[in-house]
Amino acid sequence: MPRLPAEWEPQAAVMLTWPHTETDWADQLPAVERVYADLAAQIARFEPVLIVCRDGAHRAEIAERLHAAGVPAARLLLAQAPSNDTWARDHGPIGVLDDDGRARLIDFRFNGWGGKFRADLDDAITASLHRSGVFGDTPVAASRLVLEGGAIESDGAGTLLAVERTLVDDRRNPAWDRAEVETEIARLLGIRRFLWLRHGALTGDDTDGHIDTLVRFCAPDTLCYVRCEDPTDPDHAELAAMELELRALRTASGNPYRLVPLPHPAPLYDSDARRLPATYANFLVINRAVLLPVYGDTADRLAAERLAGLFPDRELVPIDCRALIRQGGSLHCISMQLPEALGLNAPP
Repeated sequence: MPRLPAEWEPQAAVMLTWPHTETDWADQLPAVERVYADLAAQIARFEPVLIVCRDGAHRAEIAERLHAAGVPAARLLLAQAPSNDTWARDHGPIGVLDDDGRARLIDFRFNGWGGKFRADLDDAITASLHRSGVFGDTPVAASRLVLEGGAIESDGAGTLLAVERTLVDDRRNPAWDRAEVETEIARLLGIRRFLWLRHGALTGDDTDGHIDTLVRFCAPDTLCYVRCEDPTDPDHAELAAMELELRALRTASGNPYRLVPLPHPAPLYDSDARRLPATYANFLVINRAVLLPVYGDTADRLAAERLAGLFPDRELVPIDCRALIRQGGSLHCISMQLPEALGLNAPP
């Protein structure tokens, strides 16, 4: 029976898909590449970084940039695969562990959040990396189900948390009802308990409510979540309704979850005055550290304090994500952790 590990379990590496001139980052590439370089450098302090480069020239350019940033070459695995964009959380493989502790990767479909954006190249990245030998002899199983990694949260013990509309959706999975979605997820990820939310949304979010922007497991019995204190904010009603749903959830042993609120940052807007979905829930847990997206907001400090209290044995590392959020996602959205049992190979 497979098991979907929690994010705080030991990792082999974190995967990033690096931006380039053919992505939506083209008009702000220098700014966003600085974020990527900072993120790669911080991850490399604790574990290897697998970076997907679009081609050989791109790979050489990234290697030079990260060498200049002082990132040890021994911590880098630079692979090649064409990409439409950089949201590795949603197009990357999802790692599970079998009963004997061996890792397996699941390659779910990705269709650009229900066809909103072109995603044919991104959908093929996991299979391409597997063919090139990046994952060694780790088996990869493909599924017809469209499932984005940012849409699911695991406690590592068989419970999955998700906003229902991000999976049971005719644009993503036409003709799949909720029971069929659950059956496929249970088969491939070993999930035994499904906690479905109907509420929770951030203005400007293209994902329809990915759970990693709203609510996160911090321990099997603990959830942190975004709370909006301003009743005039457009996000307030949905987030308040979500909080009520969270209060009604129970752990596998039947107890209420410990709920820890994260602040809602002040609104950020793009150049067209459209609000951006900034959120502190989009943090990344890695070996011995938690990487927190920050936005130059007064609430940054409170978010850091709350998360440091939830992960007292890990270093809290803030990453300025104001450039990232301009395309509607943040730190967790561009990264995908891989389980420690995975056998990674340096690409040729």
